[in-house]
Amino acid sequence: QVQLVESGGGSVQAGGSLRLSCAASEYDDSAYFMGWFRQAPGKEREGVAFISTLAITYYTDSVKGRFTISQDNAKNTVYLQMNSLKPEDTAMYYCAAGRGRYGVMNVRSYNYWGQGTQVTVSS
Repeated sequence: QVQLVESGGGSVQAGGSLRLSCAASEYDDSAYFMGWFRQAPGKEREGVAFISTLAITYYTDSVKGRFTISQDNAKNTVYLQMNSLKPEDTAMYYCAAGRGRYGVMNVRSYNYWGQGTQVTVSS
């Protein structure tokens, strides 16, 4: 059973930066995609950024040009560099890993989840 451990959340003012990390306890063939969802209070969980084992990246439109996802295969770790943060980026961020069977941005595509890390952006 793969375990995902996130770190790097926190509070920052608008325009600031944060870097999230997600370390997987082991390599698993089913974890073809790894990435991040976020969920704000009262809203559905939404896909943010994902990367495949071939280093192909996917971003939701609202973060393109501001967020960058990368991976270190030797460490089984994925990173999310978040720049130019906005108050609307405030949410709990969850790392996820899975095959992407139902689409990269679909919650149903992921069978491994982290506990979440809070990101708060103040105006």
